[in-house]
This record gives sequence, structure tokens and C-alpha cells, in this order.
Amino acid sequence: MSQLFEVHPQNPQPRLLKQAAQILQDGGVAAVPTDSSYALVCRLDDKAAAENMRRIRQVDDKHHLTLLCRDLSELASYAKVDDRQYRMLKLGTPGPYTFILDATKEVPRRLSHPSRRTVGLRVPDHKVTQALLAMFGEPLAATTLIAPGETEPLNDAAAIRSRFQKLLQAVVDAGACPMQPTTVLDLSGEEPVLVRQGRGELSRLGL
Repeated sequence: MSQLFEVHPQNPQPRLLKQAAQILQDGGVAAVPTDSSYALVCRLDDKAAAENMRRIRQVDDKHHLTLLCRDLSELASYAKVDDRQYRMLKLGTPGPYTFILDATKEVPRRLSHPSRRTVGLRVPDHKVTQALLAMFGEPLAATTLIAPGETEPLNDAAAIRSRFQKLLQAVVDAGACPMQPTTVLDLSGEEPVLVRQGRGELSRLGL
């Protein structure tokens, strides 16, 4: 049975987030709200938890897991970023964008693309997610919570808990959030490539 943490969307209770962070530290998978939709998250260096996330989503190892970071300085520890890429990242963070970049050695190989050695990174603009990341003290591996066989992400915590209670260890409920996934941009080549148009507007990035 997954544990439900009902937190205030603007002023999340540290006591509850600390408990959720401990579940993640102990190898659990949690559903958390973001500025695009609910996402599944787990500890970055936990192989079993990452495999559980992929199992819940029913995706293979070619599916990019995203690293949720608190800010640009943290992001730069996990991706190789040049001046051109940095300018675009600065325009889009925090926000509903996932950027695919060349991974540094800090990223476990199983979390990066198996042939390209790239990784998706984002800085969410959501008070609860940011507070949880601050409490946890390091980035979390994440993937948009889309049920197997469906195309729309989930955004209702009660429905998520009811549906996945045997698979998730925690659900952080901060109310409904948008039902659009992030806009995904591949910045690993010479020019930015739009992989998925989501909630983030390309005009904000100067594209």
C-alpha cells in the first residue's frame, strides 16, 4: 500500500516531505506533482528503483529517464553544457522543459541512453517538487506518469494512488497539476531538435 502525503501546494509541510524523502532514500518509487504533470521519481543511484519505474510505465532502457534538478548549477554537474546550450537552459529554467544533453560521468550509465550517452534534465517550477528536491539533497531520476497504453499523463493524486497503490511506495498530493507533459528539446547536436511539443512554449527559448 502506497503512503499518501497530503501537502499544501504553496507551503508544503517539511515534516511530510522529510518522510517522503526517506521513502525515496530507502529505495522507494513515488508519484510527485510537477509544473507539467505528475511524475514518477526515485533515487538517482538506485538501480532496482529505476527498473521499477520503467516497469510501472512499461518502457524499455531506450526510454530516457529525466533528472530533476533544483537549479542550473546542479544540472551542470550531470550534463556537458556549452555557452549556446547554457543560454537556452537559462531561458527555460525553471519551467516545463526537458533538455537532452550529453551526460557527464556523474550520471549512472543505466540512466543515460544506451547508445548515445545522453540524458534528459529539467528544473521544475513547482514549489512542492523544489522543496522535496531540497529536502532530498540531490537530483531525482524521473519519468512522466503516463499509464501503460495511454497517451495523457495523470494529474489526480487520489486516482494515481488507487491505480498504482501496489506498485508505488509514496504519493505526494498537492492537488491537481497540468495534464501536459514537458516540451522535450534535444540539445546534444549542432542545432536544437524538438522531440516533443508539450507545455513549454518554444518562443520562451527564442526558437
